[in-house]
Amino acid sequence: MTTPTTLILFGGSGDLSSRLLLPALGQLLTDRADIRVQLIGVGADSLSDDEWSDRVRSSFDTTDSSGEAVDALLRETTYIEADVTDADALSDVLSKAEGAPAVYFALPPHVTEKACVALESVDLPEGTVLGMEKPFGNDAESAHRLNQQLLRLVPEEQVHRVDHFLGQSTVLNLLGLRFANRVFEPLWNRDHIDSVGIVYDEQLGLEGRADYYDSAGALVDMIQSHLLQVMSIFAMEPPHSTDAVDLRDAKSTVLRATRVCDGDPVASSHRARYTEGTVGDRHFPSYVDEPNVDPSRKTETLAQVTFEIDNWRWAGVPFTLRSGKAIGTRRREIIVRFKPAPHVPGGLSGSSDADVLRIALGPDGMALEMNVNGPGDPWELDRVELSAEFGAGQLKAYGEVLESMLNGDPSLSVRGDAAEQMWRIVAPVIQAWRNGEVPLDEYATGSEGPEDWPKV
Repeated sequence: MTTPTTLILFGGSGDLSSRLLLPALGQLLTDRADIRVQLIGVGADSLSDDEWSDRVRSSFDTTDSSGEAVDALLRETTYIEADVTDADALSDVLSKAEGAPAVYFALPPHVTEKACVALESVDLPEGTVLGMEKPFGNDAESAHRLNQQLLRLVPEEQVHRVDHFLGQSTVLNLLGLRFANRVFEPLWNRDHIDSVGIVYDEQLGLEGRADYYDSAGALVDMIQSHLLQVMSIFAMEPPHSTDAVDLRDAKSTVLRATRVCDGDPVASSHRARYTEGTVGDRHFPSYVDEPNVDPSRKTETLAQVTFEIDNWRWAGVPFTLRSGKAIGTRRREIIVRFKPAPHVPGGLSGSSDADVLRIALGPDGMALEMNVNGPGDPWELDRVELSAEFGAGQLKAYGEVLESMLNGDPSLSVRGDAAEQMWRIVAPVIQAWRNGEVPLDEYATGSEGPEDWPKV
């Protein structure tokens, strides 16, 4: 496959491009000096090439980007004011690309879908790569339609459904922990693990994202996408290699086996939204009083769902996924609770808690809580923690995404069948919530969530 030499940013004048994509591109060019890429910004705003170049430079400055590759891009980058849902306009944009283009849709989902329809009438250059943000559809059926739409444009391996939450370092750290050590992999199953939790609680509130978040909520924004992807990597069978085909096959196998625990979305799920309060030195209004929020939607800001993986390795092990906003304690971790020791010799006293492995996500690290004979009385067991930090990624998450697109490597992206499976998995929960079968609880901003929820 021809690898891209031009990056086209649809929505180039928007917030996602200036805040995340362009800073990451600058860092990529700084760290990978051999990369040469033409940048074309496309948007509805009217900008001259000089104004566009100044915007790019300002974004690059936020990551201290410099070097010959950066200077070359800044000299040549151009901006095109265009309607990306118009086939003639898209044809004109693509004609400006040098070689194969990587087209990044930094756009709202409904605009992305219209742009893809328009692209059907355009002759795409050989090797064109498409990159797009979640959500991928709004249910399994719409995700399938979108996948079919994309396959009419380019082959599956040239579609990058971006999940920036899973940067290369996080994926490889999880794989290395499991498969490069004999200590953990023999225990990574239902015989030794009692339960698994995957938590992404943040202290941030809505942060002006009501237009998207109020129609998505914590379940769709985090669990349906990011956390199910983390779970699939944690629970996968050993892949032959880290090649994109092997990795994505292994993840999809896990997702196909995943369902709501006991098939009961009412008993297995919880939802809540924050009320007024303070986190650190920041004060938040109640979610329903945030700008542009529609209280009648009953959007949750904290979601918790327990799933099960119906296969030999994981049968009977509950996987609880949780994510919330305006939480007092920031938590980004996988919690592996092992089964208790089958027998502790008589005469030993003290801690009898089961071992717990915590895998931190961003920055990546691990801590193993276990029982050992403590100082002083050798007959008494104390709780200790063994910890380690993993290697940090060289690039920001979006830098890894862009590098993968420019290298033609889809291993960090979500494959089409996985996108459909993730909607299938959460569909019973979404329906139960719409039917009002699960109460919408409340929790004070700065708390750890409703006190009567099961702990993760």
